[in-house]
Amino acid sequence: MDQNNDNLLPQETPEENDKIIRVNIEEQMKTAYIDYSMSVIVGRALPDVRDGLKPVHRRVLFAMHELGNTFNKPHKKSARIVGEVLGKYHPHGDTSVYDAIVRMAQPWSMRYMVVDGQGNFGSADGDGPAAMRYTEVRMHKLGEAMMEDLDKETVDFSLNFDDSLEEPTVLPTRIPQLLVNGSSGIAVGMATNMMPHNLTEVIDGCIAYIDDRDITIEDLMKYVKAPDFPTGGIIFGVEGIKAGFMTGRGRVVLRGKVNVETQKNGRETIVITEVPYQVNRDALTEKIGYLVNSKIIDGITHVANESNKEGTRVVVEIRRDAVAQVIINQLYKYSELQKSYGINNVALVNGRPRTLNLKDLISEFITFRHEVVVRRTEYELREAKKRAHILEGYLIALDHLDAVIALIRNSTTPDIAKEGLITQFGMTEIQAKAVLELRLQRLTGMEINKIVEEHAELMKLIAHLQGILDNVDQRYQIIKDELLEIQKKFGDERKSEIHYMADEMSIEDLIEKEDVIITVSHLGYIKRTSADEYRSQRRGGRGAMGGKTREEDYIEHLFVASTHHTLMFFTEKGRCYWLKVYEIPEGDKNGRGRAIQNMMQIPADDKIRTVIDVPKLEDKEFIDSHFLVLCTKKGIIKKTRLEDFSRPRSTGVNAITIEEGDELLDVSLTQDGDYVMMAIRSGRAVCFPQEKVRPTGRGAIGVFGIELDENNDEVIGMICVSKKEVNKQIMVVSEKGMGKRTPFFKKVEEIEAVEGEEQAEDASNIILINDENGDPQKYALSYRVTNRGGKGVKTMNITDKTGPLVGLLIVDESDDLIITCESGVTIRMKVDNIRETGRTAQGVKLINIDAKDKIAAVASIKEQAVVGSDDDDITEEGGEAEGAGNGDGESDDAGTETGPEVVG
Repeated sequence: MDQNNDNLLPQETPEENDKIIRVNIEEQMKTAYIDYSMSVIVGRALPDVRDGLKPVHRRVLFAMHELGNTFNKPHKKSARIVGEVLGKYHPHGDTSVYDAIVRMAQPWSMRYMVVDGQGNFGSADGDGPAAMRYTEVRMHKLGEAMMEDLDKETVDFSLNFDDSLEEPTVLPTRIPQLLVNGSSGIAVGMATNMMPHNLTEVIDGCIAYIDDRDITIEDLMKYVKAPDFPTGGIIFGVEGIKAGFMTGRGRVVLRGKVNVETQKNGRETIVITEVPYQVNRDALTEKIGYLVNSKIIDGITHVANESNKEGTRVVVEIRRDAVAQVIINQLYKYSELQKSYGINNVALVNGRPRTLNLKDLISEFITFRHEVVVRRTEYELREAKKRAHILEGYLIALDHLDAVIALIRNSTTPDIAKEGLITQFGMTEIQAKAVLELRLQRLTGMEINKIVEEHAELMKLIAHLQGILDNVDQRYQIIKDELLEIQKKFGDERKSEIHYMADEMSIEDLIEKEDVIITVSHLGYIKRTSADEYRSQRRGGRGAMGGKTREEDYIEHLFVASTHHTLMFFTEKGRCYWLKVYEIPEGDKNGRGRAIQNMMQIPADDKIRTVIDVPKLEDKEFIDSHFLVLCTKKGIIKKTRLEDFSRPRSTGVNAITIEEGDELLDVSLTQDGDYVMMAIRSGRAVCFPQEKVRPTGRGAIGVFGIELDENNDEVIGMICVSKKEVNKQIMVVSEKGMGKRTPFFKKVEEIEAVEGEEQAEDASNIILINDENGDPQKYALSYRVTNRGGKGVKTMNITDKTGPLVGLLIVDESDDLIITCESGVTIRMKVDNIRETGRTAQGVKLINIDAKDKIAAVASIKEQAVVGSDDDDITEEGGEAEGAGNGDGESDDAGTETGPEVVG
C-alpha cells in the first residue's frame, strides 16, 4: 500500500530541486521577527527625538502643508486629509490616520494643539469624534511653526512606499515638540511614555543649555520644574519626576483639583474642578458612586457631573457630620482622582531607540536646530550666490551694452550668441543664458539701477550668511532668538500646580515671609489675616469686630505667626496635628474662616485646645534642644522631646494620655534653663524650672504641676520663660476685663546676706544672668521658685468684680495686646499703655464689656505696621479700674507688695 502511494507522488526533477532553498526555521523566524519589530519601532510606535513626531503625525502635517491647508486658509474636510495621507505616504488603515488627526486637535489631549479642528472632535467625558466626513481641519499656528524652512533643504527627504513621491524624514521644527506635547506608544519589546511640559519652561531650559553646555540636570530643573498637563491638576511630589529627569525613568502622581464650598445651610460640598490627565469625568463620577454603594467610602450623599464646555465641575455632596478632608483623601486613594503616570523617555536617536534624560532631550533638540540653521544658511548662501552670479552677468552686459546688442543681432542662432558672450566677454554659460533671456525693459535706466542695488544687497547678504557659517556663537544666538520668538508667540502659564511632599523641597521658597494673625473660633473655624488690619486703640475702648461668628461661636485662639512656620495643633483629647501657616486660607478681619476639620482629620467629638508655633521643625539641632511642655486643666504637666513630634502625619499622633474628666489645656515650647509657670482660675500661680519635670514619651500621662483649690477650679494658662528674656513681663487678664503686667525678672543691684528663713527664701530666687557684654548680673524672680505640685502664690486679687482669671501671657513692653470677647469684639492695645503693678495687685480695666459678655481669648503680638493713631475708632474711653484710688487706673494695692505671699 505504501509503495502504491509513493508511486502516486509527483517525481521531483533536478531542476526543481535547485529552486528550493533550505534554511534553518529558527534563524528564519528570528530574522523575520527582528525585521518586523524594527519596522514597528522605527516606522510606527516611537517618536523621533528631533521633531517629537511618529511617522503618521509627520505625514499628516506634511500632507496638510502640501495641500496648503494652513492656519490662515479655510478648513478642509478631514476625509480629504486622510485620503491624501493614505494615498501618498501612509499605506495603513484610515482609522489610524484619523485618530492621529483627532488627537492633535483635542485641547484636553495635547498640551499645545497642532491641528485646528472644526466640528465634533469628542469630549473629555469619553465621547467619540464624529466621522471624518463631518469634521474639518487645518493646521494650527504652532503646527505651521514646525514646517518653517522645510523648502530650504534643511532636512532629508526619502521616497514614499511606492517610490513615486518624496516625504521628509523629519520636520525642521522650531518647537521642542517631544518635551512640550510628550508621546506614548507600545513597540515590540519596548514602549515610550513621555509627559507633556510647559513651553515657556522648556524654552527657558533650552536657552540655559545654550548658554552653558555643561549645565547639570539639577540646574535645568530650575527651569523645567515638572510636567504640565493640558487638564491641569496638582502634581503631588517631585521625587519621581526628579528620577525621570535624571534617568529617563520615573513616576508622576497627579491629583485632581478640589475645592470645599460651604452652602447657605452650613453643609459643605466637595467640588472637583480639574481631573487628572486622560481621566474620563463620567467614569470618575460612576466610580465614586460605586465606592459609596460598596461602603468603601462613607459620608457621601450624592455625586453629579455638572461639567460643560466652560470647564470641569463634579459635585460631591457629603453628610453634615462628615469631615470633608477625610473624604477627599479617600477619593484620592480609591478613585482616579489621583493617578500615577510612569515616565519612560524612549525615543529614536539616529534611528535607534534610546532612553533619554532631561539634558539629553534638550541637547538633541538644540543639536538638531543647529543642523537646521546650518543647512538653511548654506541653502540661502547657495541661492544668493546663484542670483549674484546672474546679476554679475547682467552687470557685464550693461557695461558693454552696445557690443552685446550688436553680437546678439549678428548671431544667426541663440547658441552662437551664447558662445559669443562666453568667449568675448568672459561670461559663464549660466550668465550668457540669463543675458539672452533678459527682457528689453530691464535696459531702461531705472531698471539698471535696480540691478545694481540688488547686487549690492546680495553681496551684503552673502557676507552675512558666510559670517554665520564661520561663527558658531552667532548660529547659537540665532537659535536663541528663534526660541524666544516662539516663546513670546505660544508660551503660557503652567496649568498643573506642583505640591511638594513633606520630605521634599519646600514650597516655602515661593511664599513671602511675613507675620500674620491666626484666629481659631470655638466651633473650629480658622483663618489667617494680615496683622495691620487691626488698628491700635487706647485701653478701655470698645474695640472692633475680629471675626464674624455664628451666634453660639466666638474667637478662642488668636496669635501671630510667620508664614514659613509650622503650627502644631493639640486637641482636648491629647492628639497633635501639623499645618503650615501658609496652608491656612487667608481671610479678612471680619470673615469667619474655614472649618478646621476640612484641613485636618480631627474627629467630630474632639476640638482644638491650643496651638503653638514651631519655627524650625526640620532643623535637627533645633528639635534636639527643645521640649514640649503640656498641661491639663486638672493640673497635670508633662514634658516630651520635640524630636518625638518632628515627623508630621496626616492622621495626627497621641501627644498625651488624658484621664477621664480631664482635658489638655496648653502646650509650650521650652529648652534647658527655662522656667514654667502655671496659673489657675482662683488667682494662684506656681513657678518652677522645667528640669523639675523629667522627659517622657508621647503616650505618657504626666505628673502633677499645681494643686487646685476646689472641684470647680482649673488651670487657665501656662507660660515658659527663658533666662535670656530678662525683659519679659507676666500679663494676667480676668474674665471681666481687668489686667496687669508684672516683670518676671527684677534686676537686683545689691543683696545683703542676712539670716532668717524668709530672707533665705528670697535669696533662693536670686539668679545670675550674663548681659550683652558677658558680665553677670543679679536678678530676682517676682514669683518664688518652688517645686512642681505646690499651691504657688497669689498672682491677682480675685473678686466678684474682676471675675476669675482667664488669661496668662508673657509679653514685652513693645508688644501689642489683642483681647477677644465671646461676642466677637476684639481690641488691640499697646502693652506699655498698661501700667506695671505688683504681683498681688488687682490691675486696671483693659476693656469695657457688656454685663453678659466675657473675655474669651487674649494674645500678644510683636509691634508692627499699625494703621491709625492711638485715638482711632475709640467709641468709649476706659475709666478707672475697680478699686482705683490714685486716678491712674491702678488699684489701691498696686506697688505695695511686701514679699511673696504663700496661700495656705
